[in-house]
Amino acid sequence: MTRSPELIAAAETPDGLVTVTDEAAVRAEVAVWRARVLKAPGLWDRTTRGAQVRINRIIPERVHAIVTAGIAAMTGGIMTGSDLLKVRPLGDGSLAAREVRVRQVISRYRNTAGVEGGVAGAGGFVLAAADFPALMAIKVRMLGEIVGGYGWGGGTLRERLFVLHIFHLAFASAARRPGALAALEAWIDDRDQPDGIEDYDWRSFQIEYRDHIDLAKMAQLIPVVGAPIGAVVNWRLVERLGETAMMACRMRWLAES
Repeated sequence: MTRSPELIAAAETPDGLVTVTDEAAVRAEVAVWRARVLKAPGLWDRTTRGAQVRINRIIPERVHAIVTAGIAAMTGGIMTGSDLLKVRPLGDGSLAAREVRVRQVISRYRNTAGVEGGVAGAGGFVLAAADFPALMAIKVRMLGEIVGGYGWGGGTLRERLFVLHIFHLAFASAARRPGALAALEAWIDDRDQPDGIEDYDWRSFQIEYRDHIDLAKMAQLIPVVGAPIGAVVNWRLVERLGETAMMACRMRWLAES
């Protein structure tokens, strides 16, 4: 006599089950994201760039100096700091299981950045400017945990450049995103890589990030209007970085497997 399969009631389904990731689906999602990255600059990109220039003109020079120093410190932290060494790469696990953890990491850092941005946005120029280096530190630590979640990381030049390429691609202007993506793909293929930290053009990266930082983030520096948008801006910037990091790690995972 053939027995019917036992069914588990929905209320009794165990929590924390990990869905098996289909490689074809992952490749399709990466392809859609890649096409979005390569999309040519549109009217909105050109318009927001002009607005950024006007906002930059009304922000005090001392605030610009604080922001620039924060970006320089962030870049130095990626290239020579110890934050990336503190994360222990995850030794084993399927891609699906790793991405469950990675999404939790992104959610945690996204919420932290949102709270900090909301507080800083209410403080006018000086406090909002001080949020820049703090947000930089949050981004670097999050990237370290995301990359570690996929099983990579460490203080080697190659691994530090991977993190820097992710950061660069996440915040490059629409016109320069194709070049940033090409540089990331060259890293994955191990093509045309620098021999030392001093050979990487990190100063250009620093300037580009400063020039093309999100319009709303610059608006956060303006008193009154900065308060209500600070939390949303930080939340969105970290979300963008998290998505870029996941897609970059997926590209690397597929290439290495």
